[in-house]
Amino acid sequence: MARERQVAGGGRAVEVAPDRLEGWYARFAVRNEGVRETHFEPDAVTVTAENGVVAVATVPFGPLITEGTVTGLAVGPLVDHALISRRIALILVRRGGHSVGIARGGVIVQSRTDRHLVQGRSAAGGWSQQRFARRREGQARVALRSAAEDAFEVLLPQLSEVDAVVLGGDRRALESLREDRRLTPLFERAEPRILDIAEPRRTVLDDAAERAVAVEITLSGP
Repeated sequence: MARERQVAGGGRAVEVAPDRLEGWYARFAVRNEGVRETHFEPDAVTVTAENGVVAVATVPFGPLITEGTVTGLAVGPLVDHALISRRIALILVRRGGHSVGIARGGVIVQSRTDRHLVQGRSAAGGWSQQRFARRREGQARVALRSAAEDAFEVLLPQLSEVDAVVLGGDRRALESLREDRRLTPLFERAEPRILDIAEPRRTVLDDAAERAVAVEITLSGP
């Protein structure tokens, strides 16, 4: 089943696995009275239905070679592109944990996961609250340092063998990792999309490996 979420400004986005992409578009055409046209760009494929509904697919691991507009439904180039088996490096991080790994065809083949205690916010005030905040920030720094070390040791040596890097988790935590200059080559290869994930653990990493190769389609219109 395709993963679905609401998007800012209205509409919804779905994540569709590559092997389900052709069938998803066929059902889209049936539900929306047919397809008027398909428009190709390097980073997006826009399908406009006869009833005005628009489906914009973000091209993963672009660019897409095909460009231009075709009458009717013609998503073959996108499907072929999405079905290419790729080797992907994954970096998932939140303040209290991280998981990094290498995936091939949506399956993890190497990984490392770790969790660290980062206490929640305190309701106390005054000096007590300040001490608690300092301790909490110290715990967060230790957790992020551990994430950076694992990314450096597990992923960087294999960077020349991967097709892309996919990030997930907390954006502030990822930005902190980005400041580690050792990881610059990894972040330079990162896809624009950042996966929204739960607290990183091995099962979350397995799920992220499948989501990383999915095509995200945003639906809008009547």
